[in-house]
Amino acid sequence: MTTETPAAEPPVPPAPKRRQRAEKKVEITDPKAIRALAHAARLEVISELYSTQVSRTATELAAQTGLTPSAMSYHLRALQKWGIVVPAATAGDARERRWKAAGTDFTINSGGGVASPEFAVLDLELDAYRRRVNAYARTRDGQRRRGEAVDGPSSVVLASNLLYLTPDQRADLNHRIFELLRDYELEDPDHIPEGAERMATMWSMIPDDRGTAQGNPGAGPA
Repeated sequence: MTTETPAAEPPVPPAPKRRQRAEKKVEITDPKAIRALAHAARLEVISELYSTQVSRTATELAAQTGLTPSAMSYHLRALQKWGIVVPAATAGDARERRWKAAGTDFTINSGGGVASPEFAVLDLELDAYRRRVNAYARTRDGQRRRGEAVDGPSSVVLASNLLYLTPDQRADLNHRIFELLRDYELEDPDHIPEGAERMATMWSMIPDDRGTAQGNPGAGPA
């Protein structure tokens, strides 16, 4: 009689620890405020402060955007005017002001007008994505020239899907995506796990009505 030893099952990774935080959404509806956001450096600041929930100085943010500290201070004061960022507590050297996000989540809601100024903001967000891609490509090229090991193609993910969704399904999918992303936020923003690499994510959902005039199956009336 022979006995078979069952194959060992792969270990189940522990569930990520969600950051414990009090939710505070900052929603911008004023068209003037939305137009004020149509600047690449200001969007970089919003992305940095809201995503990390860590305070930064004007000098630190200027280094990320290629601006001078004085120019960054100007943009931070403009964002403060619209309630998007606020001064943060200063630790150690109190000579330079620190800034933080005014909340935990940030949204732009212009009412859905066709000529809404948020489309200018979307253009800048896409430009920021292109800058990240180009910077990553330059880094990899430099590593190759130096004979260093480079990350595989799986380090960069870009996927596109076409779905037919009801309004309720759109809302549900958007909610589930953001809930999933929150599960991977740092439990302690000041402590980065060993081996962790800073990754930029982008989630997009936009109606694709280019084929409605041809009577696509499932599409609404042309």
